[in-house]
Amino acid sequence: MARQGNTVDNARARTNRVIALACLAFFGAMVGMAYAAVPLYQLFCQVTGYGGTTQRVEQYSDTILDREVTVRFDANTSGGLSWEFRPKQRQVKVRIGETVKVEYEARNVSARPASGRANFNVSPHLAGSYFNKVECFCFTDTTLQPGESMDMPVVFFVDPAIVEQRELDGLHSITLSYTFFPIETDEPMAGAPASGETKTDTTLGG
Repeated sequence: MARQGNTVDNARARTNRVIALACLAFFGAMVGMAYAAVPLYQLFCQVTGYGGTTQRVEQYSDTILDREVTVRFDANTSGGLSWEFRPKQRQVKVRIGETVKVEYEARNVSARPASGRANFNVSPHLAGSYFNKVECFCFTDTTLQPGESMDMPVVFFVDPAIVEQRELDGLHSITLSYTFFPIETDEPMAGAPASGETKTDTTLGG
């Protein structure tokens, strides 16, 4: 009888170990999927405009409509990044389909080099898929030396197809918002030029 009891206990112990190992494997898989989901979600948003994410394009619009829309610009920095970050223009009125260039300015107000990366979105969210950027500093790792400032251009147009979206019939304004987050980097991808060199704006389509 004792032997039978030991056999049952051993079977239960093996079953519990199998369940525990399965749970650990499932947890590990979920963590891996969570990390993979971040870049995949970002890519999905860029392609579809979901969640107010603008779309990247390689060419300008060949159609310009008489209808106008006001585009407002918003700038934010996350905690831990000692930058002053602002749009040079708070808003512009553009014709739908017209290609426009605006600039943001970032300045490192700390006593040490600081690196940041900008995320962005558009509101209202439904307009994100019609807000096309040809050039943008978003998702570029940028390092500013103490006291250094940098102009950051954005080239964009509002897709004429937006007038076919019935939900946006009454749209009069769109807001483009950027937020810079601090990052750690060993080799700055963008920063102050070496002595004697001419500084140029750092841009990346995105």
